[in-house]
Amino acid sequence: MRVMVTGATGFLGGHLLACLRDEGARISVLARSPQAVATFAAAGIRAVHGELDEPRALREALAEPTDCVFHVAADTSPWRGNAARQTRTNVDGTRAVLSAAREAGVRRFVHTSSVSAYGMQEGVLTEESPRLGHDSWINYQRTKAIAEDLVAEAGDRGDLETVIVNPAHILGPGDRHNWARLFLLIDRNELPGAPPGSGAFADVREVARAHVAAWHRPVAGQRFLLGGEHASFLDLVHAIAQVLDRPAPKRALPAALLRVHARMLDLAALVTGREPQLTPQAVAFTCHHLRVDSTRAIRDLDYRITPLGTLVDDTAAWLRDQGLLRPR
Repeated sequence: MRVMVTGATGFLGGHLLACLRDEGARISVLARSPQAVATFAAAGIRAVHGELDEPRALREALAEPTDCVFHVAADTSPWRGNAARQTRTNVDGTRAVLSAAREAGVRRFVHTSSVSAYGMQEGVLTEESPRLGHDSWINYQRTKAIAEDLVAEAGDRGDLETVIVNPAHILGPGDRHNWARLFLLIDRNELPGAPPGSGAFADVREVARAHVAAWHRPVAGQRFLLGGEHASFLDLVHAIAQVLDRPAPKRALPAALLRVHARMLDLAALVTGREPQLTPQAVAFTCHHLRVDSTRAIRDLDYRITPLGTLVDDTAAWLRDQGLLRPR
């Protein structure tokens, strides 16, 4: 059995590759850099150099009969200055990968979306909640909702068997650029404060396993929310600080203060052209209260919720093993 993976160099993509190798799958990946191609080749993974919207590269990656495409690649930037690039990746890239998969005769297409496709809603998200991302002022939410539509339409036409998975906040070992930054800031005593929102924290290992289950199980045409333990960002900060034996803020920062600060940095970025450290979009995410019901994934994909404390412990242990944290 052969599969093709986009976004294999990313945090989730790396864990998905490990799961697929455990399955004995033969793997092809699309990689944007020659260095990544060489790294994958050394690991026995067939790698093709190219961009998501390059038909030649996609045809080459799918040259051998392929059972499933895992489309994991996405641009998650929270800055409006990257909107054109993000739209090209998330929308045009998804359209191109779908087209290539259809032409290659691929049977199943597992698409990694995000809870962001649902926009920012009050209450607990379920798969039946309205998807409000199309109308969001945040480009990431808009592009993820549009990409989902493309995937769903391909499934409805019978071009492919499609499955959509919508992870929440993904946490776990192997992270260098996402929530890992929070660990590093706390470790260096550089965190100015905790945002006032809350989230659902998903174990990257369980999210990867759910992708593989979405390939094998009779769930074509469905979507699955992959959530986790609900906690405030302040609680997350306290859990990290405790594991690292570092001080933590006692209270969350006021949302209004964060919004004003981010707006000032955003205006300055119009002059400098450089992405600010904090954007209005990022503030909107971290001031929101995200709650996710993963019942369908637990039932149909054997998805499991990892306690937040375990996730924090495992992530800190990995960062420490990599030499990214100071000694205790």
